[in-house]
Amino acid sequence: MNVQNENVGDVVTVVEYKFQRRDVLRLGLGGVAAGSLGVSGAASARADDAPPPAAPAAPPAAPAPDLSSIGGPGVMLAPPVAFAPGSVTDMARALAKKPFKAVTADLPDPFKTLTFEQYSAIHARPEARVWSTETVGFALEPLHRGFIYGYPIELNLVSQGQAYRLVYDPKLFDLGALHPGAKTGDIGFSGFRVFVPHTKVDFAEIANFQGANFFRALTGGQVPGLVSRALAVRLADPKGEDVPSFRTMWIEKPSLVTNALIVHAVIDSETITGAFRFTIHPGEATIIDTECTLFARVAVDNIGLGTMSATHLLGFMDHRKFDDLRPNVSEVCGLQMLTGAGEWLWRPVANRDTLQISTFIDEKPKGFGFLLRDRNFDDYADEDQHWERRPSLWIEPLGEWGQGGVQLIEIPSESEGNNNILCFWRPKQPLAAGSETPFAYRQFWCWDPPERPQLARAITSRSGRGSGKRRRFFVDFSGDILADAARTIDVKPTLTASSGTITSVRAFPTDDKKSIRIFFELDPGSDLSSELRLLLEAQGKAVSETWLYRWTPA
Repeated sequence: MNVQNENVGDVVTVVEYKFQRRDVLRLGLGGVAAGSLGVSGAASARADDAPPPAAPAAPPAAPAPDLSSIGGPGVMLAPPVAFAPGSVTDMARALAKKPFKAVTADLPDPFKTLTFEQYSAIHARPEARVWSTETVGFALEPLHRGFIYGYPIELNLVSQGQAYRLVYDPKLFDLGALHPGAKTGDIGFSGFRVFVPHTKVDFAEIANFQGANFFRALTGGQVPGLVSRALAVRLADPKGEDVPSFRTMWIEKPSLVTNALIVHAVIDSETITGAFRFTIHPGEATIIDTECTLFARVAVDNIGLGTMSATHLLGFMDHRKFDDLRPNVSEVCGLQMLTGAGEWLWRPVANRDTLQISTFIDEKPKGFGFLLRDRNFDDYADEDQHWERRPSLWIEPLGEWGQGGVQLIEIPSESEGNNNILCFWRPKQPLAAGSETPFAYRQFWCWDPPERPQLARAITSRSGRGSGKRRRFFVDFSGDILADAARTIDVKPTLTASSGTITSVRAFPTDDKKSIRIFFELDPGSDLSSELRLLLEAQGKAVSETWLYRWTPA
């Protein structure tokens, strides 16, 4: 493994790990799910474990609850057990004190070896939707197991301090050409979808929890795109990744008064357990507040908070790599960051030739996320995938996160089916064995983040071949601030490179003065990489965000 460190200013550290490509492409794929919680008192009793009827002499039993009021007339539920939100933390703490026990993914025929096409043909029937006939503002749809989603996640519905485990019934699904036997049994689920009313007779999906600890969300008019994780452990680490998985999840029955859906979860892995609480707020942006307490079984020096992954196959910065009729094939344009010092950073993403890891060192970060700034259909020209309608994801820490860095991972990919671009916050302080560490943050799954720089933004970045070894670039900055003559007197680009030589720097303002294109060339000489840093300044003050990019040869 070759490791190279480059320092740019005082905020960026870049590291390149040269692993075998086949070992790292899987890092962006959500192909592992979870199993049921093995903590005493945590899992609901199953229907076939119910006690025998009371003897005739015993007092009459209390009337059974109307389970149809908990989940709906078509949903099967196990007998209830007491539930309190604080018990989830206790369960995760107790689980961390026990040796890790992997959960089997065994499935009966015909679900054992499903292909993608067979799994995609499985659909939940209308009666499988929880709360769809009630006026509570949300509906849930359990997801079938199979294909890469083989591991079970125990799902529980919570109402009035009682948890009711959701029981699998093949009759709830349209299985297509599959014909399970009569003794299939309760095989559980691989996750669930979250819906909100869209019309008087229809619902729209806003979130999906499925596979390992993966989840995604979107808002009105969007199609599903990038994926988030509750937690990443040793992601792209030479020691090998440890993938925590949802074991058990509890979904509280919502109400129109709160207009929020609360989901509790326990995650488990070889190194760590965690208690999570997700509060989902629908609206112009789908907001997910995430609160967690992490319990380390062993010392852990590499965790990722607010982890997100996206597809980037082809863009204006790396168009030379593919013979594709589409101009762009990408779910995100770049990584936006607001540092603890208040500096706005923008880093375009690229489909690299070698795996690269960049860490943007910071303290008390104010926000970061993958954004899709280009929403022009003609820049994608894909009527099937509609990349221009994918969500952006912006994360704001709740409370201070201390020292660490936003880590960007760019993995070489030759398929648009790979989530090959990842980022997360990596705390500097390791988790000690036996420690309990809380974190909280807010996610905005949106068209545009709620907070945007009052500066010119880099809306377009392009790169192409120059003369000899030179590489040509141009960056388009746009913003109302550029039309403010009093603030932009003698505006000029400030451009640096960590290695090589910058030449031919030119500026081309538009007629309306609201945009400016900065053109330049990089002569790398014999260097194999160069960190580029560009911003616009006027009268000694920044009038644009800081544009960052790492050049490497093809």
